[in-house]
Amino acid sequence: MTQKDQQKLGKALWDIANELRGAMNADDFRDYMLSFLFLRYLSSNYEEAAKKELGSDYPKTDLNIISEFGVTTPLQLWYESNNDDIDEFEKQMRRKVHYVIKPQYLWSNITEMARTQDDELLPTLNKGFKYIQDESFDSAFQGLFSEINLNSDKLGKTNTDRNKTLCNIIQKISEGIADFTTDTDTLGDAYEYLIGQFAAGSGKKAGEFYTPQEISTILSEIVTLDSQDPSSGRKDKLDKVLDFACGSGSLLLNVRNQIRNAKGAVNKIYGQEKNITTYNLARMNMLLHGMKDTEFEIFHGDTLLNHWDILNEMNPSKKVEFDAIVANPPFSLRWEPNDTMAEDFRFKSHGLAPKSAADFAFLLHGFHFLSAEGTMAIILPHGVLFRGGAEERIRTKLLKDNHIDTVIGLPSNLFYSTGIPVCILILKKCKKYDDVLFINASEHYKPGKRQNSLEPAHIRRIVETYQFRPDHIERYARRVYMDEIEKNNFNLNISRYVSPAEDDIQIDLNEINNKLEDINKKILTSTNKHNEFLKELGLKKI
Repeated sequence: MTQKDQQKLGKALWDIANELRGAMNADDFRDYMLSFLFLRYLSSNYEEAAKKELGSDYPKTDLNIISEFGVTTPLQLWYESNNDDIDEFEKQMRRKVHYVIKPQYLWSNITEMARTQDDELLPTLNKGFKYIQDESFDSAFQGLFSEINLNSDKLGKTNTDRNKTLCNIIQKISEGIADFTTDTDTLGDAYEYLIGQFAAGSGKKAGEFYTPQEISTILSEIVTLDSQDPSSGRKDKLDKVLDFACGSGSLLLNVRNQIRNAKGAVNKIYGQEKNITTYNLARMNMLLHGMKDTEFEIFHGDTLLNHWDILNEMNPSKKVEFDAIVANPPFSLRWEPNDTMAEDFRFKSHGLAPKSAADFAFLLHGFHFLSAEGTMAIILPHGVLFRGGAEERIRTKLLKDNHIDTVIGLPSNLFYSTGIPVCILILKKCKKYDDVLFINASEHYKPGKRQNSLEPAHIRRIVETYQFRPDHIERYARRVYMDEIEKNNFNLNISRYVSPAEDDIQIDLNEINNKLEDINKKILTSTNKHNEFLKELGLKKI
């Protein structure tokens, strides 16, 4: 399916969402809509695998034949006829597709129940979601639908009303995607499109789970380039990739896509997310993009408190390290560091970020787990570049240790969650240049009514400037050596080093005065000449 068709599918689903949600809050409806899309994907994938597994034993798909047995799907018919073989079949399915869905919970059965306005749809969905999150997968998928309340008054005052609403939603979704090829990438991209559209309607709340795709692309392209020599091109393999504030997981998937597009591979991606709803979105997003549960690990917990056991290894020789780290953490989040945290292995050598802004706490958390040959790209507010106190001390040490590679200034109003301009910091432990590259892209964007955006040319220029590291591009980029940064007291305010404004034109006042005198003389000469003509004609002088 072409990108245009993918966008068309996404738009069709978004139109359905707008039509159906009525007075319901966009965030609430998002969870229903995306959960049903996820069920559609799981079911389709499962039924295709079941066909291959059962081969000629898989029942014919003639609906008339199936309905004679009082069932709505071929797999239901097989279950009815092969009771003794079900356990072995499900064991095989767990080995091959890593999960099991009972026939009555498959999307094909759910949509048939919706079409016929079956009163049992609501209890069947409740049981189906519970089965999938408790029994279909390994324990890593526990609670996948924990935030989906099918008994909510938002769907209707009574069970009958709620059942009717669900029938309507499911039927519309089923009809909306009927004309499209819904392979993994297509449905996954439609899911991403919907996340973006819901984020646009969520305002500041969107900052919890969504990084605009164009910014995500910049980060993912940068961290997949060779760390020592970006000009040599893309890495062909990444062992481990981390996003410690992963939201819906789009940044991680973007990194994976960059490597795959270059015919490379990512062994495993890791994400951490504090918000339970967003954590579930991320897990669904991974699966919808065709990832097996063995290819990713998303953890629900607080990054600043480092709840994740795999990142809490005290023995340096057993520390987990990542080849690429990307993050868009909450901007200037207030936090409560205690005395114990001052000795935390993540912060001990740099010091604690202030209570008023956890920006450097997030940065140091990620940087601690960066491998010697890895690249980290993190989105932060501009304040981290110049604020004093504890942040100045952290920034100074990072600079003196030669770990800050590049500072990229982005335009304002790119995010749904804030209108402020932000920056991207690129950090490395393997940095070979004794300078910092500053890229001031603040004036390069496409203006929009509600939101500014970056076009492919803007993205390409940022990435290529980072990749080839020129000494100087007028009003856009410059390599700045450490002695100059030190003279500026380790202040990284981008406009100190690269200003997008044109230089003030030097005006020679003497020259201007001489030109004015010359003009006045010419005016006087012309006036006198004109008056002579008037005199000859007997007219009054001017």
